[in-house]
Amino acid sequence: MFPEYRDLISRLKLEDAHFSRLFDKHNELDHKIKAIETNIELGTVTEVENLKKEKLRLKDELYLILKNAVA
Repeated sequence: MFPEYRDLISRLKLEDAHFSRLFDKHNELDHKIKAIETNIELGTVTEVENLKKEKLRLKDELYLILKNAVA
């Protein structure tokens, strides 16, 4: 996610607790979605859709933080 911001992401994960929590939650959702889609975990289509929406919301928030940190 956001390879052009790799260094900034590493720095913010160490310096910004809010960013770090959002980043970790995004990754948790990604793993959960993959686990459900590969039948490792049980989940409904609706649940997966809701998880994907939440993951996208987090990604948007992370992107805003990154853009503001660069500005």
